[in-house]
Amino acid sequence: MPAKKDVELRLKNAFKELAKEQPVDKITIHEITERAGVIRTTFYHHYQDKYELMEQIVREEIILPIEPLLENDMINEAVRLIFSNLMREKELYMKLAKTSGQNSFEQIAQKCVMDILYRVVGGKLKAGIDAKTFQKNWLSPEMLSSYYSRTIAFAVMYWIDMGMPYSPREIADIYEYIISHSLQDVVDELRLGGG
Repeated sequence: MPAKKDVELRLKNAFKELAKEQPVDKITIHEITERAGVIRTTFYHHYQDKYELMEQIVREEIILPIEPLLENDMINEAVRLIFSNLMREKELYMKLAKTSGQNSFEQIAQKCVMDILYRVVGGKLKAGIDAKTFQKNWLSPEMLSSYYSRTIAFAVMYWIDMGMPYSPREIADIYEYIISHSLQDVVDELRLGGG
């Protein structure tokens, strides 16, 4: 009997191959298991559905690699790594980004980013600030994690929708510029021809 990690890898690879060939909503569990060389019940021992499998791929391949950077306060480098990880499998993520609805790629990516931001960055904030401060202040770890996960997911989706024309470094720099300036600063700079 194959090890759990081996089966999960086979299922992930099968899903990724199929996602390059057809929209995610058209992929069946039968196609995934057939390509992975396992029986249908094996799939359900590991995943509830294909969207949970897609979430595991996004979490493990795009989001978890940024954790050491976040832990070392290297937030800009973490954002750049997200874009680099997406670019590494450009064809796959261009297709996955077209998944819409309740289990859209954008929602899954946002959830994965929010989870890691809340765990790592939120944990640092909670450790450094009295809990009563957060109860009275709407700038809580939950709110900040939610806000920044939305901005990162938006930047990812916009970049993918454009066809990933900028390098990971360029798009990360654009993202950093936008979030580090007020709307007024950006408008003034563009109006004066500095952008």
